[in-house]
Amino acid sequence: MTSPDDPRAGERPAPLKVAVIGSGPAGLYTADSLTRQRRVPVRVDVIDRLHTPYGLVRHGVAPDHTKIKGVARSLRRILEHPDVRFAGGVEFGADVTRDDLARTHHAVVYATGASTDRRMGVPGEDLPGSVAATDFVNWYCGHPDSEMLRFVLDSEEVVVVGAGNVALDVARILVKTADELRHTDIPQPVLEALATSRVRTVHLLARRGPLQAKFTAPELRDLLELPEVDVVVDPAQVDIDPAGIRGEVARAARTNLRLLSERAALPPKGHPRAVRLHFWSRPLEVLGTDRVTGVRVERTREDGGRLVGTGETADLPAGMVLRSVGYAGVPIPGVPFDEAARTVPHRDGRVLDAQGRVVPGDYVAGWAKRGATGVIGTNKSDAAATVRSLLDDAPALLAAAPDLVDLAEVVEGSDYGAWLRIDDAEARRAAELDRGERVKLHGWAAYRDAIR
Repeated sequence: MTSPDDPRAGERPAPLKVAVIGSGPAGLYTADSLTRQRRVPVRVDVIDRLHTPYGLVRHGVAPDHTKIKGVARSLRRILEHPDVRFAGGVEFGADVTRDDLARTHHAVVYATGASTDRRMGVPGEDLPGSVAATDFVNWYCGHPDSEMLRFVLDSEEVVVVGAGNVALDVARILVKTADELRHTDIPQPVLEALATSRVRTVHLLARRGPLQAKFTAPELRDLLELPEVDVVVDPAQVDIDPAGIRGEVARAARTNLRLLSERAALPPKGHPRAVRLHFWSRPLEVLGTDRVTGVRVERTREDGGRLVGTGETADLPAGMVLRSVGYAGVPIPGVPFDEAARTVPHRDGRVLDAQGRVVPGDYVAGWAKRGATGVIGTNKSDAAATVRSLLDDAPALLAAAPDLVDLAEVVEGSDYGAWLRIDDAEARRAAELDRGERVKLHGWAAYRDAIR
């Protein structure tokens, strides 16, 4: 113990320096958990390929979900913590490597999410007009990688494959009017494309029944409450006794069943747009030659808990097909990856190599750790669990790398101030267009102009 007269008595111990790859909820909750603890002083650098933080909160949540987007306010407070820095426009594996970070940080936490879509695996899936829902989400959320002219909504009928929240988001955006989206943050070119959309009917295909649907009741209500849209439900498909619903998802399933049954009992009102829910239906083939013209669908049923086809088929006309059958993780350069699970192998958040051994100093959180499951808040407890493992390892990590250089000596990226300039430019854009609090910029060039 140092004496009060010892000049070292007032010195702060050397901080544990942690790099977090990814600034979505998983990455920022990791930073939050690190800065809230008192076991060891820390400095956290949050590194992201984009100049903008918040991950799927910014580029995955539908523009009309303003309450969910409010999460960004709490995430902003994390980024503004004095022991947290943001380095945007820095791509891990290209602009900075794991070897680089070994010179600058004691530990690295990978929180890169699950950024690609799963495939349907049917003939015709790659025809023009058949695309991943993730691409469509990126488009209407203003992701800078997305081309603003990517989607020309010139088909009256669209098929969305999937029964999760993203599938309902996609269907809802397709049938909403531009006026209904005007005061959201949707990019102006996207709003203009939606204003000229010819889409009138969206068919939503679910391989199983309403009790197995992954969408939540709030998402379903948002769809059912659209004022100028007929949501069509086959009464026979929801003719289920709720008393027989058991298991962990019983409450959610009962709520969805009640909402769907109530809608099935109402006749269509002849609104200009419609969403038709097709349960027990799976795509067999995307039809067309030069581009999509429809989808061949097979009726399904359960046989001992296993999904099987009945052989009964029908063709749905469609000029566009959006597959929304789940997100999947992608390999991170130089980091072990489980191809089957599409996640980073780990034990209690510690990354494992191909032989199942812990990789010293490497950790994982969020969807890259557990797969694309849970809601935004799930990442908070998930990140805290990874941080507990990291802090348990802190003495060894500090001893292994006593002398580190600053990240700025290794890589140049945009800082938090650059993001604030983008944020301010989006607010000004909204004021110019009389369109609410924010209108997202679109494209890398627009970001760079705002930063300058």
